[in-house]
Amino acid sequence: MHVGAPRVSRTALALAGLTLLLSGCAASTPTAGAPLVDAGRAIPALQLDIRYAGRDNFVGAPVRGYEAPKCLLLRPAADALAQVAHDLAQDGYVLHVFDCYRPQRAVRHFVEWAHGSDDPRSKRAHYPDVDKSTLLGSYIAETSGHSRGLTLDLTLARCDAGRCLPIDMGTPFDFFDERAHTDSPRATAAQRANRERLRAAMARHGFRNYPLEWWHYTLDLGPSLPPLLDVPVR
Repeated sequence: MHVGAPRVSRTALALAGLTLLLSGCAASTPTAGAPLVDAGRAIPALQLDIRYAGRDNFVGAPVRGYEAPKCLLLRPAADALAQVAHDLAQDGYVLHVFDCYRPQRAVRHFVEWAHGSDDPRSKRAHYPDVDKSTLLGSYIAETSGHSRGLTLDLTLARCDAGRCLPIDMGTPFDFFDERAHTDSPRATAAQRANRERLRAAMARHGFRNYPLEWWHYTLDLGPSLPPLLDVPVR
């Protein structure tokens, strides 16, 4: 069952001063020319695992535009994410983040990769049962909401005895297959419950899930979308 994401009031966010709840002050970012904040600095409990800044991703190399392993977001998204993190901390969970703002040049890098030949290692890890030619559209798009600074990819980590480890969601991040669909019947009951815990926590603060990817969430600010950005993450 899908959990409907409540619409976040832009007026309410403005009246709140867009304060980052888990930080004493708004975090600045060295990304010149873009209204982004460094959510990794602003939310101390956030676990950063920014895959596209390294080689552990479906491209198999650092992706264009990722010059640092940071989670940059527009301030309303960072503010809402701080609220999610605060709620989850009460139950012993932290947010484990794979990607946040994504420059358009990185999206173009993905499209170029999708048009290329198979890499056996990438196919085995990310799309073992899907033809690469089918990835464009459903999983890899010409434009991405990530480039607006309101979308991020993440999972939950459970904290115990000082260690916080990602919980079982049924597939790895960026696994292009029906098994990664949020409501996939091929997930076990425990895996579906874990996905639902993440979805419910995100939905409470205005994030809606992309049904084909259990890890993908966008803050819903209504019909007025911010522009696509192409400044590097640094």
